[in-house]
Amino acid sequence: MPYDLSDYLVIGVSSRALFDLSRENEIYEKQGLEAYCRYQLEHENDVLEPGTGFALIEAMLRVNQIDTGVRRTEVVIISRNSADTSLRISNSIDNYNLDITRAAFTGGEPVAKYLNAFEVDLFLSATEEDVQAAVQSNVAAGLIYDGPGHNQSDPLEQIRIAFDGDAVLFSKESEMIYQQKGLEAFIEHEKMNAEKPLPEGPFAKLLKTLSFLQFDLDSNSAQSNPPIRTALVTARNSPAHERVIRTLRTWNVRIDETFFLGGVPKHKILQSFSPHIFFDDQHQHCEGAARVVPTARVPHRDDETKTA
Repeated sequence: MPYDLSDYLVIGVSSRALFDLSRENEIYEKQGLEAYCRYQLEHENDVLEPGTGFALIEAMLRVNQIDTGVRRTEVVIISRNSADTSLRISNSIDNYNLDITRAAFTGGEPVAKYLNAFEVDLFLSATEEDVQAAVQSNVAAGLIYDGPGHNQSDPLEQIRIAFDGDAVLFSKESEMIYQQKGLEAFIEHEKMNAEKPLPEGPFAKLLKTLSFLQFDLDSNSAQSNPPIRTALVTARNSPAHERVIRTLRTWNVRIDETFFLGGVPKHKILQSFSPHIFFDDQHQHCEGAARVVPTARVPHRDDETKTA
């Protein structure tokens, strides 16, 4: 009987997002593909260190251990490596006891065209071209920044995920008004449309899936501490916050913690919340956040960029 991935929360992750391949990538960029392949083969049995996305992937796979015999998440390695150079990645996965059994190694070809075939809900990569192509294919995707991962010897008890609002959970519509007409026009627009739900952004579907998973886990788990906790960390403040609250209410989703910062730096809040990953569309916010927590940038679709 075919294995239906649509029944699970599926995360696609590149090898560079999962493991620290900074040295290997430097060899590829400076010496070329042949030198990279030779290095990987020579170090095939050397275990790779965890990368920025490792803690999130490890935590999401732990969800399958909460109820014996019940799987809720799947992880697929989607990488430009060839089958020949992939053994080091497979050996490292085995070393860390990660329950990952599916992979696509494209031998240098773009990977985005395979994401929908694997029913991917979230794609994480360190290659901007692949992340942009995923966004164009309507897949929630984030470009992983180099930065701290969680201490592997002291993993968080909860899965913690933080999101920016406009252009991430919500569409870019309101942010474009701010960019083109300024703060006063943005606030007036949001006040006038306070009871009109914001259009969905690229991560709206993922948030809804996580919210359903939270409800399912809370209903079936004996744990007193909820396994998943989410946060909205947005530059919005009063009175523009009302539309956000009403939108989440309309979507019938759960956000555990909400921060309307009104210009206060996001990285201080994020350091306190300590997420496994934070998603934002602005490089300046990602750059600051990446110094303290794992961070990924959500690119805009090409048609949105041109419109803006």
